[in-house]
Amino acid sequence: MFRSVFRLLPFVVALAAMPACSDDQPTTPTTPTDPPVTETFSGAINPNGAATHTFTGAMAGNITATLTAVGPDSATVVGFLLGVWNGTSCTTVTASDAAVLNTVLYGNLSASAVLCVRVYDVGRLTENTTYAITVVHP
Repeated sequence: MFRSVFRLLPFVVALAAMPACSDDQPTTPTTPTDPPVTETFSGAINPNGAATHTFTGAMAGNITATLTAVGPDSATVVGFLLGVWNGTSCTTVTASDAAVLNTVLYGNLSASAVLCVRVYDVGRLTENTTYAITVVHP
């Protein structure tokens, strides 16, 4: 009898390793989401100037806009805005009038839309100032 138990042992191990079967209905697969899009915008503004860049958010989701470069002095303070493009101007959703290098603006898109980011002088620029913005959106 001891010997017959050892003969059955490989079958018992094989059964234990098999996945469990169930009569439950299959689960609905989750809809894959597109990876976020990263866009970079750059340019320069003069004292009392501004620059606007538009982009399209394809679906609902979170948006981040980061001021990734400002110069020639990285401590330069500028205005930085994230908004909705209405066809002629950038309508403010969130903004900082005291943005410095690495300032991040956050937004949430509820449906596809044309959006915008804007960099502008808040009265502190004394020379031509370069900038770069990185936007991550759906």
